[in-house]
Amino acid sequence: MNETRREYLKRINNVLNFIENNLDTNLSLEFLSKKAHYSAYHFHRVFSTIVNERLNEYINRKRIERIASILLVKPNLSLKDLAYKYGFNSDNSFSRAFKKYYGISPSKFKSEGKELLSKIGVESFSSEKYICSIDNIKQWTKMNAQITIKELPELKLASISNIGHFEEAGSMFQKLMEWGHQKRILDTSNFKAITIYHDNPNITQTSKVRFSTCVTISESINTNGVIKQHNLKKGIYGIGHFEIKAEEISKAWKSMCIWVIENGYEFRDGDYFELYHNDHNIHPEQKFIMDICIPLEKIENIKLGEIKNVNLSKNNSQNQECENNLDYHQLINYMKELRLFFQKEYDTIFKLGKVYQGDPNFSYFSLTTDELKKQKLKFVIILNHKEVCFSICLSGQNKSIRKKYWKIFKGSDWNKYHLAESIDDSLSIIDQTIVEEPNFNAKGNLTEKIEKESMKFIKELKDILD
Repeated sequence: MNETRREYLKRINNVLNFIENNLDTNLSLEFLSKKAHYSAYHFHRVFSTIVNERLNEYINRKRIERIASILLVKPNLSLKDLAYKYGFNSDNSFSRAFKKYYGISPSKFKSEGKELLSKIGVESFSSEKYICSIDNIKQWTKMNAQITIKELPELKLASISNIGHFEEAGSMFQKLMEWGHQKRILDTSNFKAITIYHDNPNITQTSKVRFSTCVTISESINTNGVIKQHNLKKGIYGIGHFEIKAEEISKAWKSMCIWVIENGYEFRDGDYFELYHNDHNIHPEQKFIMDICIPLEKIENIKLGEIKNVNLSKNNSQNQECENNLDYHQLINYMKELRLFFQKEYDTIFKLGKVYQGDPNFSYFSLTTDELKKQKLKFVIILNHKEVCFSICLSGQNKSIRKKYWKIFKGSDWNKYHLAESIDDSLSIIDQTIVEEPNFNAKGNLTEKIEKESMKFIKELKDILD
């Protein structure tokens, strides 16, 4: 356990112990954050990341559990007195909270509590439980993120702010773009589209989170009106690059917060923001290609530009196994070498697409001919980064084309290669795994095998299509 994580756990454990012993006192955010020696904002972030529960939710839960444990041994005590003693402002609010947690009313619990004894109580927090609980998040981070540490320059932004209405972000960006073009003030040489979060969504209700959509501008503006100027200050940031669906963005933020703690860094007061590299509406899978940027304190062990991988291994043999695996950039470099090989060998036959590298889970490039182009079809060689295997598929320029040919094959008795189960969630019409366990230490043999199996697949499919 690194020193920073140990310090985080130590401070939070101290607060948890204090809460446990003072549930009948005023446990305000300001007071508890001072006990942890954090600002209120950072205390919220660290507490929710480690305990996996919002501060108020945790305190209310512990108070309800305390009342329940008292009722088990002293069922004759007044529910009203207990509720007020432990911070509930009314009988109704206490009753609702209690029933939500235990499934029955407090009065019924008084008579049936002993029968429910085995069902109540939540396992107390421990550092071991914390470490185990984040393994899945860390695994997901490794599969879905490339994380670097960079010093970002100051950015001059035009912004529109909103509270809670995230569905309006698209129209807010559109308004900024129209305004910027009209004023000729957009910084087109270094254009960036950004969302800044002024509240932490992990601890603030979604309907109350204040956020700003922003675009880069080339000069200062008059700050009167809806559109304001916001200067993103120069500083060190942990930057996670993701290609994910909208429903995964919250998980990506949590994974970045855990990454900060696990790697021994300190959160810095500053803007926490998302930077977008695409319009998700035109992505074939409606995914966001984006960076999540978290401000970090500048400390000695920060190396700018260094790619940081979350260490998942718990023993030396696992560490050795990880070291033997190629990282994302090595896999991409090999795909570029493979594409270059096909370009040299088959320049007169195929037109090749660029190596797609917008997703940490896979990369690919396409091969097509004039005849295939007329049919709006293409072959695609794919490297799966997770399973580390190569495959080839027949694909189409759009979903309607893929569905057209998928139906043709589906209605035939041809079953040489694997036909996609459904075209709705597949970019492939027909596919085949060509190398299951590639040996990157013998690249010449690997390339030769990929060439042989790819050309066999392409020839057979072209014959069928012709």
